[in-house]
Amino acid sequence: MKKKIISLMPEFQLIRNESLREKTIRVWEQAVRDGSWEPEELLDMPFTLLIPNTDVNLITHTRAVTLCALKIATVLVEEYGEKVKINQDFLLSGALLHDVGKLFEYARENGRFVKSKKGKLLRHPISGAAFAAKFEMPDEIIHIIAAHSKEGDGARNTIEAVIVNHADFVNFESLKM
Repeated sequence: MKKKIISLMPEFQLIRNESLREKTIRVWEQAVRDGSWEPEELLDMPFTLLIPNTDVNLITHTRAVTLCALKIATVLVEEYGEKVKINQDFLLSGALLHDVGKLFEYARENGRFVKSKKGKLLRHPISGAAFAAKFEMPDEIIHIIAAHSKEGDGARNTIEAVIVNHADFVNFESLKM
């Protein structure tokens, strides 16, 4: 499964720290298993249930958010230099994992994606952060996952969390129009 997940999201390879890269991949692998999904189903899974009939899948969205976050970080460092310190590996891992909780928030019923029983109780930022914590991900990455959506309003305490939050919302709002 690891090779399939990496082929779906080659951005894992941008994480320089090998241990962090492997943990990030492992979180995705186990989420796919625990959510009872097949990797290929992620290409059908909508990135949101808030945009009716969206044809943008979870993988495309995750990759777009990750690449947007990386570009934002690159510009900030190029323009502001040492005034802005960004841990690129934390940024990439957090961006790649920001929506991993959707594998628990969603279910498939009669061929349609709907909120699962768990998803009706816990939105993906919470379930995703809790799940990533089981893998001893750094607190900074758990923070990015937990704070990337409205649950994190007023609680984005790292530049990496701010960047992922804004990259996610730019992607969401662009597709909502």
